[in-house]
Amino acid sequence: MATRRRFLADGLKWTVGSQLAAGLAVPVLKLALGTVPFAAAQETQSAGVDAAKQYERMVSQAIEFFRTKAQAPDGSYSGAAGPGITALVATAILKHGRSADEPFIAKSLKYLETFIEADGGLNKAGSKYRNYETCLAILAFKEANKGGRYDALLKKAAAFVKTEQWDEGEGKDKSDPNFGGAGYGSKSRPDLSNTSFLIEALKATGNSSDSEAIKRALVFISRCQNLESDKNTTPFAAKNPDGGFYYTPAAGGESFAGKTAEGGLRSYGSMTYAGLKSMIYAGVGPDDPRVKAAVKWIQMNYDVRSNPGMGEAGLYYYLHMFAKALDAVGQAQIVDDKGVKHDWKAEVRTELAKAQRDDGAWVNKTSRWMEGDANLVTAYALLALAYCKP
Repeated sequence: MATRRRFLADGLKWTVGSQLAAGLAVPVLKLALGTVPFAAAQETQSAGVDAAKQYERMVSQAIEFFRTKAQAPDGSYSGAAGPGITALVATAILKHGRSADEPFIAKSLKYLETFIEADGGLNKAGSKYRNYETCLAILAFKEANKGGRYDALLKKAAAFVKTEQWDEGEGKDKSDPNFGGAGYGSKSRPDLSNTSFLIEALKATGNSSDSEAIKRALVFISRCQNLESDKNTTPFAAKNPDGGFYYTPAAGGESFAGKTAEGGLRSYGSMTYAGLKSMIYAGVGPDDPRVKAAVKWIQMNYDVRSNPGMGEAGLYYYLHMFAKALDAVGQAQIVDDKGVKHDWKAEVRTELAKAQRDDGAWVNKTSRWMEGDANLVTAYALLALAYCKP
């Protein structure tokens, strides 16, 4: 909260700094969370839709989908994929104010408790996704931690995910591109998505920006950005210096958006918002060149209808990262590179309202990264909406 308050307090400086960094000739915005929406509001108003009522209807229909249609008898959602999706669903519902004591939520939490390992992990036995599954479970139990009922569980889980971080324990010092990151065990290298969940889980369990684990994670995250600096001397940054983020600089580097003709790793939307969010959570301020460069990329690639650089692939994962990151920034509006103001919360709501199915769920017609799974996609949509309340 302290970091976010600093962004809010410095809102005018943030806006000026980011626009100067982007070289944009656009009007200075006043930071006002109640600002009247623009294009999205005009569309909503012309349709005669009450934004608050539409929002509540979307949320309640999605939660009803989970309560009455999607849950397995053991409390899981898409349990064949492991506990991760159930943790995302529980977190999403709890973020909308539902009680952890409601029977269907309590059943999901009990299901997640069956994955507690002796070392503090909250993962499927033998899982190759131990960091991912445990970090998501941490977020769910943190939301459900009424009266400190899960304090001991959270403390052990936070200690466990620190052991999953690539550092001296794996024979990696700060010069190694793996250093500070977390990943899937099946890939034997860290990535930005897993590391962003690691930082979020550490933050949720009380680790400040002074935490050694978060400091290490920031080293890795900085190397995932297409920005050459003393924080990033990897060979990729200078080949595509656009300020966005890619998947990993480790194991020869990888971006799901592909490579440039020069051999650089292309930036794309979901990773850029994950990187920006993670930097803010790690205490990086608005005047830092890394943050300014990320904001410039966002202004030049602003989109709520596709995952920039990836099209429809990973769209709902992207929207939930988009909303988390811009909420952390504290800006009510984004000005794109054409000078158009966007009330991003209203625009996300409008797009999700269009895409919600009659049964209350969402699904991506592009099924890459499991986004053909309605449980996963609806959890992402609900998480995005948690940061987009009118």
